[in-house]
Amino acid sequence: MDLRVLTYNVHSQKDDQAALASVVKDIAPDVLIVQEGPRRFRWRGKTATLAHSFGMLVGAGGLPSLGNLVFTSLRVRVHDAWSIRLPHTPGRHMRGAAFAECSVGDTRFVVAGSHLSKYEDERPAQASALRAELSKVDLPVILGVDLNESISGEAWRILAEGMTDTAGDVTRPTFSCANPRVRIDALFVDPQVAVLGYDVVDTPEALRASDHFPVVAHLHFT
Repeated sequence: MDLRVLTYNVHSQKDDQAALASVVKDIAPDVLIVQEGPRRFRWRGKTATLAHSFGMLVGAGGLPSLGNLVFTSLRVRVHDAWSIRLPHTPGRHMRGAAFAECSVGDTRFVVAGSHLSKYEDERPAQASALRAELSKVDLPVILGVDLNESISGEAWRILAEGMTDTAGDVTRPTFSCANPRVRIDALFVDPQVAVLGYDVVDTPEALRASDHFPVVAHLHFT
């Protein structure tokens, strides 16, 4: 079974919404993991509107996961969904993660999405809490995350351990669109999942859609 997965920080929908919808539709993912989605007032309606603009369905997330979302195509069935809150320092931005247990045909897997703190002293504990939750899962895992740090960071090491970084040897930056300089957005997968392709989508529409570039991976489940 092959699967196209996209992870995308959509910058709280502050940018060109038509361009954002066009970017996602052009990629046509089976699974879309969103950071900085709706998380406050009328978040359900806003999330549904966002999903509709992509031609996708809401699988998990929203306010309970503090703006992390999982969207799916009609090809993907969602069996269960849950969210967690990550540790944070009082007074700072709260962080969370969204999870969806999915299947395509007979193949089952878990999709997770998160967005770690911009503060270096918070990220390792958040990454550890996220790994602890993923350790409860006995299915192949797909994790899309904005780590807010480069591959040299401690939180990156914690999340990457025992997982496959779909980027492989590709080091193209994912942030910012205005001044691309660092790769802080990642897709990690279970080692038993084969990575057939990886791309950082840098198009004129992507430049207008968000301050992050979308990251897409083509996966194969045996």
